[in-house]
Amino acid sequence: MAAETRYPEITVSGAPRELGRQIGEVLREPIRAFCGVAMERVNRLVKISRPAAMQIAEESIPYAQHYCPDSLEELQGTAEAVGVSLADLMLLQIRNQLRPIEGGCTSFSIGQPRRAERMVAQNWDSDPALDDFTVVLTRRPTGKVGFTTITQAGLIAYIGFNEAGLGLCANTLPAPTKRLGVPHYFLLRGILESSSLDQAVAAVRRAERAMPANVMLTTPQGPADLEITVDSVKLLTGEGLGIVTHTNHCLHPSLRPINDAFPELIQSHSRQTRIDQLLVANETSAASAHSSIETIKQALRDHDNYPRSICRHTNDDEPTGYWKTVFSVIIEPEQQQMHISRGNPCTEPYETYAATGSSPPRRMTGLE
Repeated sequence: MAAETRYPEITVSGAPRELGRQIGEVLREPIRAFCGVAMERVNRLVKISRPAAMQIAEESIPYAQHYCPDSLEELQGTAEAVGVSLADLMLLQIRNQLRPIEGGCTSFSIGQPRRAERMVAQNWDSDPALDDFTVVLTRRPTGKVGFTTITQAGLIAYIGFNEAGLGLCANTLPAPTKRLGVPHYFLLRGILESSSLDQAVAAVRRAERAMPANVMLTTPQGPADLEITVDSVKLLTGEGLGIVTHTNHCLHPSLRPINDAFPELIQSHSRQTRIDQLLVANETSAASAHSSIETIKQALRDHDNYPRSICRHTNDDEPTGYWKTVFSVIIEPEQQQMHISRGNPCTEPYETYAATGSSPPRRMTGLE
């Protein structure tokens, strides 16, 4: 991992094709590199040939086109600027459909509706090799809400916040999958183009989904969590507590039977218990969490059950022992900023990233 504690920061603006062209011009080398290693990283967990994977990528394009043609046009602009095929970039979007599991993560959302101190946060536990391709990217699309994400170069969207005051984190939910459907990252783009919880839920429900996921939100309507399967979208709101937490198993009563059919992902149940202890069970801690970002950072640095802790470190688990907390993120959408540690938050500082104005794309530290 790079010694630099900040991720590169990029701002682009314009119509879909122009957005993509700007992204491709500035991030050409990271995107090419990510395309080059994507299959090797997939094959660490499941063996699939490149031709078979590319066929799924090609066949996924019509699903993305039907769901959000603007996003696909942006991706085409990126492909043209980078000098790769649209299918090459689509492989980045669907690679998690090729493998049984991807990443872990502990996430939570805190705050009351329409309050400035609303936050959504998570530790992103995944393959540390992805750090090399990670950037903070602000998109200002013509005619649509602008948004800022921490993302891997070449993805159509990921974790972040938008100008409408909505913040998004995402973590894995082991559940049944389908071979084809709208790629996961396109759903996240649909959410980030929403202005309310109802719109965000509708953006997910209208998609023909290929894989499950969990999406943790802070919205003007308060904290919320979406447990997404290929067949349903279930909403968790914390029952008025102002706190919703989630790790990597189903919590909605109608989805809990799924947990019995899938192996537990990197100590999900113990992490869920621990984050609830830190933020939910103790009312004093919960009240403090509403007003103190330091309380949030301490929860994300927690080492109970180390190294298989909320702040995760490498260990001897098979096959995911190389996973660790690649970055930790705290999002404050009302302030239009997020705080990110590049690496484990127990050792690396949180750096603050603010949404930037409508300016030309620019190359920042870490891309030279």
